[in-house]
Amino acid sequence: MSDQPDSQSADLASRIARSAMSGSHRIAVAESLTGGLLSSHLARADDASEWFLGGVVSYATQVKHDVLQVRPGPVVSAEAARDMAGGVARLLGATTTIAVTGVGGPDEQDGQPPGTVWIGVCHAGTSDASLHHFSGSPEEVCDATCEAALGALLDALAGNSERDAGSA
Repeated sequence: MSDQPDSQSADLASRIARSAMSGSHRIAVAESLTGGLLSSHLARADDASEWFLGGVVSYATQVKHDVLQVRPGPVVSAEAARDMAGGVARLLGATTTIAVTGVGGPDEQDGQPPGTVWIGVCHAGTSDASLHHFSGSPEEVCDATCEAALGALLDALAGNSERDAGSA
């Protein structure tokens, strides 16, 4: 694995930190397949204690349903990603949240192939989800997911409603 995705994620996290501080945003994360990696990128950014509230790692389906109030049904879906983002916003009192759910691999889940990822964003009273397809090992899928999620979070903070890559 190269250092490139990690340095790109670090750059995105730094930009998120600046945007969060200038806009008085309170950010939280709900993550599944990334298992805490996304939260780790945000926690390492400048002044994280001022704007990053924390996250919920809901790797198990039951945790998504019980803790984040994800509705019954497949958890690799737009609905689950939006529910996760809204659930963590309510739990932690965040103004902006990002959620990731998907299949890192090597096996499929909910009938979806490895590399299928939904990213949910809740910001300014609205929520949205975008579909992404990443290739590679589970580690590479997680790294790509983090990078895409950080980009989506930065877009939300900047007021951009659409992602230019990988959205459905």
